[in-house]
Amino acid sequence: MSLIALNKPFGTICQFSAHESRASLGDWVKTPGVYPAGRLDADSEGLLLLTDDGALQARIAEPRHKLVKRYWAQVEGATDDAALARLAKGVDLGDYVTRPCRTAFVDERDTGALWPRTPPIRYRAAIPTTWIELAITEGKNRQVRRMTAAVGFPTLRLVRVAIGALDIFTLDIAPGESVEVPPGAPWQRLR
Repeated sequence: MSLIALNKPFGTICQFSAHESRASLGDWVKTPGVYPAGRLDADSEGLLLLTDDGALQARIAEPRHKLVKRYWAQVEGATDDAALARLAKGVDLGDYVTRPCRTAFVDERDTGALWPRTPPIRYRAAIPTTWIELAITEGKNRQVRRMTAAVGFPTLRLVRVAIGALDIFTLDIAPGESVEVPPGAPWQRLR
């Protein structure tokens, strides 16, 4: 059984087949027979797990297993405690209401551990940005982006920093790099 941790770069699509205008997983991961356990949209970056084990893939990706995935979102505007409370309670997105989640502010100094994004986010001197963390157990299409927009703070940059016990900083992998997670490592605590 293989479990590969990839730091998915911005702009990469979550498929192995070649794409006409974007990088794909096949540009970064050369291990045959592995598939992504969940997805990150092309505009999101960070930790993506790939495996050749169908049961492990389901345990990681399916919301019924309630595996926590942590995201750092740089949002437009000066986010406040009330917005974080609304996110934590669950947000009505029209087609569904998100599950309650954990939220927190990310200290600006901690964001220094992130790599520069290429291309950089748009910068507007008159509009501040705030970094927040959301720890969710779902993973619906563009969910975090839709959640932050619903409470009035659109996401400018989105980085998945952890899945269960695995986090991008401990793995120490740069964008486009991957590492095999050995058996008996924290993947056994993916809950």
